Amino acid sequence: MGRSTTSKDAEALFHSLHSAYASTPTNLKIIDLYIMFAVVTAVIQVVYMAIVGSFPFNSFLSGELSCVGTAVLAVCLRIQVNKENKEFKDLPPERAFADFVLCNLVLHLVIMNFLG
Repeated sequence: MGRSTTSKDAEALFHSLHSAYASTPTNLKIIDLYIMFAVVTAVIQVVYMAIVGSFPFNSFLSGELSCVGTAVLAVCLRIQVNKENKEFKDLPPERAFADFVLCNLVLHLVIMNFLG
């Protein structure tokens, strides 16, 4: 019996995604890894909270907001640094990174204030 069309379609999809991602610049791949790290850290915190409990709930919320906020800011950085994006073509990558750092600083100051 041959392989089903669904598995062939899935294989073709993964192959096309892999070939498209292979041409992605290295700096965007590094940002993607950072985003994945932030998301995985958020998932680990949720699993830990589900297993152990959420006694200091402000600490749990602060950790989650930190991970999610950092991931969102990293996605914004990736959009601004991407050369194929025509909307930010006049924005130098150094300015985009400075905006990322400044927004992360403000985000984490708010999170530290929320901890109490």
